[in-house]
Amino acid sequence: MPLTTIPVITIDGPTASGKGTVAHLVAVRLGLHYLDSGALYRLTALSAMRKHIDPTDEHGLAKAAAGLNCHFNGEHVFLSNEDVSAAIRAEEVGNLASRIATLPTVRQALYALQLGFRSPPGLVADGRDMGTVIFPRATLKVFLTASAEARAGRRFKQLIAKGMSANMHDLLKDLNERDARDANRTIAPLRPAEDAYLLETSNMTAEAAVTQVLAWYAAARKREESHPAVK
Repeated sequence: MPLTTIPVITIDGPTASGKGTVAHLVAVRLGLHYLDSGALYRLTALSAMRKHIDPTDEHGLAKAAAGLNCHFNGEHVFLSNEDVSAAIRAEEVGNLASRIATLPTVRQALYALQLGFRSPPGLVADGRDMGTVIFPRATLKVFLTASAEARAGRRFKQLIAKGMSANMHDLLKDLNERDARDANRTIAPLRPAEDAYLLETSNMTAEAAVTQVLAWYAAARKREESHPAVK
């Protein structure tokens, strides 16, 4: 199967919008591979912290990104065969990941790695620039969002459920700061692709969001079958 004919669903959106949960469930329902692109930046941040790389050392950060030895198994993320699913969700790791994601050399180092996840029978990729930069000709593009308050509430519940400490005021402040960085960066700013479907989930369950994405995907596949085009 030619690489460009392998179907891809991109689900982009801001931090804690629920895109990871929705993307993973969609991948499971369809039997497709799953890419959490944000995890790659978090893995880079975690690797840099463990190697004591200065956050301002762009060359060192890019080298850490290029040397990532990682893979996904369902919702679990592995770095050199160590399950770091919980470690990369720490707030300090997320904050560093958001900062280094603005660095062109880091983004370039991870570009080919992300493209490599596209393999048969297909891929569901979530992140911030999956539909605008990495897979601009995806079969279906979704931009999933929610209010900052709803997202902070979700993150609070996630952290508490994992036995981590959390403060709603601090979480909301961090989310707003990350949103501003992601939206205003010069390289691949957070924004919907022109042909993306917008999905607001502040008052929507994950299951309802998954159902909507699956319906959009089914329609997109029918259109492709009726009007095949080179991807």
